[in-house]
Amino acid sequence: MLPDFRVRQRDYLLEITRAITQELDLQKVLKRILRISIEMLAGQAGLIALKEPRKWSVAAAQGIPSAFLRYLEPLLAEENATNLDLEELNRMLKELTYTSSQGLLNGTALPLVTHNQVIGVIFIFRSYDDSFSFNDNQVLQTFADQAAIAVFNARLYSQVIIEKQRLDAIIDSAADGILILNPDHSIERVNDAFERIYGQTDDQLRGVQHDEVIQWVKKPDGITLQIAESGGWPFTRQENLYVEGDLKRPEPPNVPVGITYAPLLAANGELRNIIVTVRDITHFRNADEMKATFISIVSHELKTPVALIKGYASTLRRDDARWDRAVIQDSLSVIEDEADHLTHMIEDLLDASRLQAGGMALNRTDFSIRDLAIRSAEKFQIQTRKHTIQATIPPDFPIILADENRISQVFNNLISNAIKYSPDGTITISGKVTHESVIISITDQGPGIDPSDMPHIFDRFYRADKAARKTKGAGLGLYLARAIIEAHDGRIWVEPVNGRGASISFSLPLDTKVNK
Repeated sequence: MLPDFRVRQRDYLLEITRAITQELDLQKVLKRILRISIEMLAGQAGLIALKEPRKWSVAAAQGIPSAFLRYLEPLLAEENATNLDLEELNRMLKELTYTSSQGLLNGTALPLVTHNQVIGVIFIFRSYDDSFSFNDNQVLQTFADQAAIAVFNARLYSQVIIEKQRLDAIIDSAADGILILNPDHSIERVNDAFERIYGQTDDQLRGVQHDEVIQWVKKPDGITLQIAESGGWPFTRQENLYVEGDLKRPEPPNVPVGITYAPLLAANGELRNIIVTVRDITHFRNADEMKATFISIVSHELKTPVALIKGYASTLRRDDARWDRAVIQDSLSVIEDEADHLTHMIEDLLDASRLQAGGMALNRTDFSIRDLAIRSAEKFQIQTRKHTIQATIPPDFPIILADENRISQVFNNLISNAIKYSPDGTITISGKVTHESVIISITDQGPGIDPSDMPHIFDRFYRADKAARKTKGAGLGLYLARAIIEAHDGRIWVEPVNGRGASISFSLPLDTKVNK
């Protein structure tokens, strides 16, 4: 190197220093270092190879034919290249350079070493042999050390970015809402789930105080953040806090949530963040309410028939009375009816339990749904004198492939409902055929179904207020009817009726192989 090149050497070192302090993008740092290295060593081309945990890889290249890189990259990735030390790697690169250039190019390597670890090598291709003075070697070593620091910092920054992206992905994919609070309780960020729960976006909530967002409709269950901090949390007791209640939202309705507060402390014990996890517990609350409703309904519905059976049985057993045959028959008839009622309710409860446990097994056979409808009408006609039950299904109605016992259960539930909720009149079972299915409708002449109840009548344990006051039932009949029809890939719905009355229809798919 010529003496007047010392100024350029200083400039190169200054540029590397600027790269350390100004640039953290790894690819930009590598390209910058490689460009300076080629200029500094008067080379024609160059590459930077970095040492990964399991291989060496070319991280940057300039002026090198793509064919040479395609040949070199798999060699560096081979298992036996993983354990190459720096000297062996340089010798391999020099041999490849000399061979591929037919002796026209030589190679000069600058090792990248930091924290006593080899992190890579700068390899410069040039047309003359290595020949450096002591001063040149010192400058080159200083340059390589500075370059290694720049690469190390850029790689570290890249890892931080990757970890942040991974953490963001985990937070945003979480099913529960998450808020990250600063020590002053201002919101640093929220995830997608909390946006859905609360109804506002991360941009709207950043910087807003926790107390402006987490507001309760009424006093919640558990220790709130404010009360806990007044007692010294998290520095006296570092366990997480849990509080549960109804959260106010900017737009109604309010939502029941369970909130967990977890402190994030620095090594010196200083509070860095508070991680707030918000879980929508609507489903759990509904389950609790349904359980309470179930207990209430079942206890009430079981109590009445049991009381009647016990009352009539106790009366018949009295030693001080002589009952004529008509009284005995009437009493036994009541006992039998109430026992049937209990049996029907228990069967419905068992079916509902089976559905919850994993679906409904079907035993499909070919049968005439018209004949089943006629038999059901005749069976229920015997049980009522106030109603006329008729089946008006055409004689040429197709045979279907379904579980006859389960479809009979649907007829039983729908017809008994029609009898129960209409004081008198005609109950009609009608049917029609479409291109893909058969449709059965059960229509009564009762007061009809209130429009506000229509979306819920097929829900488990649901009973309209008026119906619950006037008639017996656990609210399972229509729920089970829907489950049976849907298990057959059918559909059940409420038909609009002009005037008084209600009509419930269901469809079952036609099996073309059966009906040919």
